[in-house]
Amino acid sequence: MTPQSAPHRLDIVRTEDQRVLTTERLIIRPLRRSDMGPIELHTGDRRLASNTASIPHPLPPGATDAFVTRVMSGAGDETVWALDASPRDMGELVGVVSLKPLDRAQSEIGYWVAPSLWNTGFASEAVTALMAANPLGSRQIFGSIFQDNPASARVLTNAGFDYIGDAETYCVARQAVVPTWTYMRQMA
Repeated sequence: MTPQSAPHRLDIVRTEDQRVLTTERLIIRPLRRSDMGPIELHTGDRRLASNTASIPHPLPPGATDAFVTRVMSGAGDETVWALDASPRDMGELVGVVSLKPLDRAQSEIGYWVAPSLWNTGFASEAVTALMAANPLGSRQIFGSIFQDNPASARVLTNAGFDYIGDAETYCVARQAVVPTWTYMRQMA
């Protein structure tokens, strides 16, 4: 197939109104199609997938394309931002942060950072910026962390979240139910 006859993607993009945030080291921006490669690279790492509830390992073919297409079209139930570290001459996508609306003006936060950048403060920087902006106007924001991932719990406590209890969640990558800590931040 020649470039002239290659099919063109006519994706619906509904991220134009999504707020862009900047921090000292990051641009926190909507996802774009060019993020697919880094997302697939990072989420294909078992260490990362095993610290999330929903990322499978191994990553099935087409999963990243489906995720980015769903997010960009607004068809999903969450708002997702890319953690873009290009201002620091690093990757255009070094992680992701998301907010999923719940009932009664509440949201649930999710995030991950590339394993090569763990313990560098990128996750704390992004979550803190998102909390300051409160783009969904939430009254409370919840987060759930696997109990064997205390570094991720520190991200939430650094951003003003309080521990509220234990629970458990099924982890697709581990194919097991995993104990969690639940956190909440009361917004102004």
